[in-house]
Amino acid sequence: MTVSRRRALPGDLPRRERIARMIRVDHAGEYGAKRIYEGQLAVLGRGPKGPVIEHMAEQEREHLDTFDRMVAERGVRPTLLHPLWHVGAFAMGAATALLGDRAAMACTVAVEEVIDDHYARQAEALGGDEPELKAVIERFRAEELEHRDIGLEHEAEQAPGYRLLSGAVKAATRTAIWLSERV
Repeated sequence: MTVSRRRALPGDLPRRERIARMIRVDHAGEYGAKRIYEGQLAVLGRGPKGPVIEHMAEQEREHLDTFDRMVAERGVRPTLLHPLWHVGAFAMGAATALLGDRAAMACTVAVEEVIDDHYARQAEALGGDEPELKAVIERFRAEELEHRDIGLEHEAEQAPGYRLLSGAVKAATRTAIWLSERV
């Protein structure tokens, strides 16, 4: 079976820069996820949802460690927006947790639904290139979907204003992805 490859068009990024963008944005995203969970744990960590949030946070720390290594090994410039994500992601996690357990879980569901789509598009774009990076993306995607499912099991959809909250978190996540790829 042959895989058809799209011909490069004027304005397309060179392969090396496309891969660097993927690693940069994934590194930023995993950092943001770690900070969201740290914000949630600051508010809910001693409560009944603490162990559930800690489980997801631990996986995000592993994801970040992996992308930290890739950034260093491949000489990829991290996003310049790192300080903004440091504060903003923590604030998002803490703010949703202050709204209650269900709102914190709604935040998780919204973020993970965007990340599922993001990682799926990356894996498809890689095709047969970069098998190690693709395997990492696919493994992390599965774990992000586990987080989404955990959020749903913990009544995320019953959070007050779920649709509004979910929409706002998704918009913020998509914006962070777009910016982190480029800046």
